[in-house]
Amino acid sequence: MKIGKQSWSFQQKPVISSSATVTGPFEGKGAIANKIDLIHKDLYMGQPSFEQAHQQLIEDACQLTVQKASIRYQEVDLFISGDLINQMTPTNFAARHHHIPFIGVTNACATSIGALALSALIVDSGNAHYILTGAASHYAAVEKQFRYPTEYGSQKPPTAQWTVTGAGFGLVSQIGQGPRITKATIGRVMDLNQTDPFNMGGAMAPAAADTILTHLEDHQASVDDYDLIVTGDLGEIGQSITIDLLKSQQVDIPTKKWVDCGLSIYKADQNVYAGGSGAGCSSVYLYSQLLDALNKQELNRILVIATGALLSPLSTLQKQSIPVIAHAVTIESEAI
Repeated sequence: MKIGKQSWSFQQKPVISSSATVTGPFEGKGAIANKIDLIHKDLYMGQPSFEQAHQQLIEDACQLTVQKASIRYQEVDLFISGDLINQMTPTNFAARHHHIPFIGVTNACATSIGALALSALIVDSGNAHYILTGAASHYAAVEKQFRYPTEYGSQKPPTAQWTVTGAGFGLVSQIGQGPRITKATIGRVMDLNQTDPFNMGGAMAPAAADTILTHLEDHQASVDDYDLIVTGDLGEIGQSITIDLLKSQQVDIPTKKWVDCGLSIYKADQNVYAGGSGAGCSSVYLYSQLLDALNKQELNRILVIATGALLSPLSTLQKQSIPVIAHAVTIESEAI
């Protein structure tokens, strides 16, 4: 059911019946390492290139997700996913092995929640029984494409963020046990003429605030309706700006209710600048830490907002500004 101009309410409340996360070694030393299903020992993951290692992350997470659900790939109706690499090569190549109908989506670091919202819409309409969805990123592959190869040793400003090497995937189902997707809001592309590719959090903050405000207005909801409001990868700077923007619109999110995935995956001594980022940032945190808390009914209702900076290497070289977007979903435990 369409709600307002940008939102959906799901009548059948699709279930996230299984999920899995796979990361690199650096994330395996982080704050949620005990929630991750598979931690690779190095960034190559047995592959000859970082891009192929990126593909391996996706394949591993998908396989584990399907295994946990005790179904076969042949029973999955759709695979909806994406990543940050040119033409989504890691995801496209991973899709070759599944033989599942495939829809590739890319909204930068907002891909995970955009794909989840789309999956829920299709399952809720009755046009699929099972959809495998998620997103991934790889630190070395993304650095090489958007900034400099890691071997170059380029220095970064404090506003920069650390791309998460990780993949998080879930199985969205018509029936089964698990947290339920009840609402979604699809963000609109915004551009406030930010041009610094080393300050993604600051660029994405207006999109996060806009989508949160739209979601609350469309669904006639308030901050009090949620146990947590979770942003994807705003980091320290983006989170601070978003808080100020929301307060200017009389929306105040208490500190205890606000979590940013980019500030929650790593430990304080891991030196990730302003926080974690990447398409794998929100997907790893959602499909591990958050779903675990929902399954244990430690949380009952959360709002997850993933943000994305829609720049490319070419647009950066041509000195263009950075368009941004944010998507949101409401996920509830079975207890509700």
